[in-house]
Amino acid sequence: MTQALELPLQMRRDGFDPVKELARARDDEGVVRVMTPFGVLAYLVCRHEDVRRVLSDPVRFSSAPTPIPGAGDMDEEERAKMRAGILIGFDPPEHTRLRRMLTPEFTGRRMRRLEPRITEIVEAALDDMERAGKPADLVSHFALPVPSLVICELLGVPYADRAEFQERSARLLDASLTMEQQAAAQRDNRGYMAGLVARAQAEPGQDMLGMLVRDHGDDLGTDELIGIASLLLIAGHETTSNMLGLGTLALLRHPDQLAMIRADPALIEPAVEELLRWLSIVQSMPPRTTTTEVEVAGHTIPAGSLVICSPPAANRDHAFVDDPDALDITRETAGHVAFGHGVHHCLGAPLARMEMRIAFPALLRRFPGLAPAVPDEQVGFRTFSPVYGLHALPVTW
Repeated sequence: MTQALELPLQMRRDGFDPVKELARARDDEGVVRVMTPFGVLAYLVCRHEDVRRVLSDPVRFSSAPTPIPGAGDMDEEERAKMRAGILIGFDPPEHTRLRRMLTPEFTGRRMRRLEPRITEIVEAALDDMERAGKPADLVSHFALPVPSLVICELLGVPYADRAEFQERSARLLDASLTMEQQAAAQRDNRGYMAGLVARAQAEPGQDMLGMLVRDHGDDLGTDELIGIASLLLIAGHETTSNMLGLGTLALLRHPDQLAMIRADPALIEPAVEELLRWLSIVQSMPPRTTTTEVEVAGHTIPAGSLVICSPPAANRDHAFVDDPDALDITRETAGHVAFGHGVHHCLGAPLARMEMRIAFPALLRRFPGLAPAVPDEQVGFRTFSPVYGLHALPVTW
């Protein structure tokens, strides 16, 4: 099946902002029909309150995947293997079983133990950027390597493989690929992760994969270990790296906000939350399927329908915050859905927050004269992906 290279409504942006059509869909209708990148119609839920309601109800809005006509050439057995261990594709109680094994590794207390090492990683990346000389690409020298190295060390992935897995992740998230190309990318990724899991099973280290093998080896099959490792590796560097790149550009284009962070380092925590809300880099949550007829925003959605939630629309909802299109790092943003909501709320949120709280101030301290090295119109945004970001960001200082 060949996909049309037209961005679905939920993935369209105007720079940092959701397009006006998406804002109108939220303000006027609340729910609209859209085409997904894989060619199936879905109901797009746009309002903050409705998004939270959908994401907190796994009984009526199931995360279990629905077969897609023409979805590559995988048979049921291969699909089951590919799906195993991918937490976002399961409902309770199976989701609960898998998540319970991982939760202890992502508590705030456990993350704080990583803080000194994350600080070292950030400083080393800044050293590399400084050595490269100006102009330097902030994405390749800073935004991408920091979370990549952190998640590599956490999972026990050889950092020497980073270029390989970054390229593989980009293909897995490329919404412009055909179903056949996506299936090939999934098989390629699975082959790589299977090798890592086999090494961890043979000789468990002190990393998270080693912990899972030692502590839960009797409860987790090899396919589940491969799925868990794949999800954590991709989610662990793709999201945070795009937040670091896009967040830096947002601050550079809002010098008043950047000046406040420089003047008061304590503002970094609310600044991170506001950047998460305002940027909403996860363009749409993984689809849900209705298990019964439901009503959302006055619209009746039949049983068996695909439902997608839009964090960019929900986080810019006037019913959620005042003046939502303005970037204001002093505002209260509790309740934003940048990390999702409900049972599937992002497991790695404490780690992502810590990386950003360390990385942004360190970058601004090291380069007080940081500025884009190209005109605004030459900055390339990454669009055909469920995770919004930048291809590159040339900077000077």
